[in-house]
Amino acid sequence: MTTRFIFITGGVVSSLGKGLGSAALGALLQARGYTVRLCKLDPYLNVDPGTMSPFQHGEVYVTDDGAETDLDLGHYERFTGRPAVQSDNVTTGRIYMNVLTKERRGDYLGATIQVIPHITNEIMDFVREKDGSADFVLCEIGGTVGDIESLPFLEAIRQFGNEVGRERSLFIHTTLLPYIAAAGELKTKPTQHSVKELMSVGIRPHILLCRSDRPIPEEECAKIGLFCNIDEKAVIPALDVSTIYEVPLSYHEAGLDEQVLKAFKIDDAKEPDLSVWEDIVARVKSPESEVTIAVIGKYTNLTDSYKSLNEALIHGGIANKTKVNLKFIEAAVFEDESRIHELEDVQGILVPGGFGQRGTEGKIRAAQFAREKKVPYFGICFGMQMAVIEATRNLLGKKSASSTEFGPCDENVVGLMTEWTKGNVKEERGEDTDLGGTMRLGAYPAALKSGSKVAAIYDAQEISERHRHRYEVNADYIADLEKQGLTFSGMSPDGNLPEIIEYPDHPWFIGVQFHPELKSKPFDPHPLFVSFIEAARKQKNLL
Repeated sequence: MTTRFIFITGGVVSSLGKGLGSAALGALLQARGYTVRLCKLDPYLNVDPGTMSPFQHGEVYVTDDGAETDLDLGHYERFTGRPAVQSDNVTTGRIYMNVLTKERRGDYLGATIQVIPHITNEIMDFVREKDGSADFVLCEIGGTVGDIESLPFLEAIRQFGNEVGRERSLFIHTTLLPYIAAAGELKTKPTQHSVKELMSVGIRPHILLCRSDRPIPEEECAKIGLFCNIDEKAVIPALDVSTIYEVPLSYHEAGLDEQVLKAFKIDDAKEPDLSVWEDIVARVKSPESEVTIAVIGKYTNLTDSYKSLNEALIHGGIANKTKVNLKFIEAAVFEDESRIHELEDVQGILVPGGFGQRGTEGKIRAAQFAREKKVPYFGICFGMQMAVIEATRNLLGKKSASSTEFGPCDENVVGLMTEWTKGNVKEERGEDTDLGGTMRLGAYPAALKSGSKVAAIYDAQEISERHRHRYEVNADYIADLEKQGLTFSGMSPDGNLPEIIEYPDHPWFIGVQFHPELKSKPFDPHPLFVSFIEAARKQKNLL
């Protein structure tokens, strides 16, 4: 297999949508019958984003093989359906760690270790490893051209482009065309300067993706092409759209995939089948109903903290032809009991994952409200744990029930996991273990109780879902809680670790220890989210 490499860089400002653009291009190439693989080079020094605050970097995306990665890998999976793996994301920290480990081992035979060639070679090895894995490898470089952190990555892909040759390498640069209201026009100068910055490190882009909040006049595209020394038709307007799932259609209409094929001199490609994306967009734009879901979290000021969750809820809406309105509420507000009435106008309550004590009492009150008022409740990871603590306090009468994550307690309903099995290997952790990469991470199986609601939703007896947690519900409380009506309907295959809870007499109350949102896609919505939104629709009809 001859693999062609596409490198996507960004300029002017951050958050222009390089990841989304990469994912959309991957979807377009797939629609033409090609296989694709997407990966990301991240310039920050963290070894991975696992210890970074969601306020700093958004959500941490977890792969089946247990890697904590950048949230853009979630876009890659949602748009292409190809499961991401650990080797699809690397950071500066990981690159330097690898190089320094080799240096300590003596692999460099006494050489002086330098950014060029040792760091750049390590980056090139990361890209080179993907040769032969797909028809196209799309590699996104994080950050913005001009950042000092990005320089080794830009030098590496420049060298790699020379190594594989023009016929197998392509550079796409994403820029911004700001609209200056006082002048009444779009400005091309930031794009010109950004391309100049990229060319100063030896990379000439072949295609420009120009972000804009309004149509770009043809004369402006011609001007950009002239000053940036590229074909006018390779200046692709990347306009704002009403839903991210319209991006593949928008980019195809603008000619992005056609220009990519032209740049690679591929003239026998078949026309893309975009019917799946057309159906998704039609469902999003023309819903038959709408519901409001309250998301009770700790990081609600930055919606990227719950990127996969937000999208999974939308996917559930797509399956039900329903518009899903998200009402983000900071969990701490419900520590004031008088504020709980803010949940009376919602059709579903979702408590997502999180770490630390802040806001926990508010989440517990939200779970209690959902249980008592018969409002559909979805507890994910931490949200499941809070629901179990709520049941222990209010159904078993153990008012001191809590989690050892918050400190010593008399009734440790949730406790630190010290060991578990991954494959044939026993993993062990302690309180003094490093925080990074030490949780129960990745895909683990769970056995579902026959006749349970979740078994019907999944239509299966055993499932595999992705985990990211360090604490677990204490199995010692299961028997007493089940006597009070809380069913533990999913357990680890050995029967030791609780995975799913539900109330059989509730319209829809399910908590899961894993993160089902990480496997949901617009064309293949996760069954739990489909069922949750369906329950919310029924709830609205009952109001």
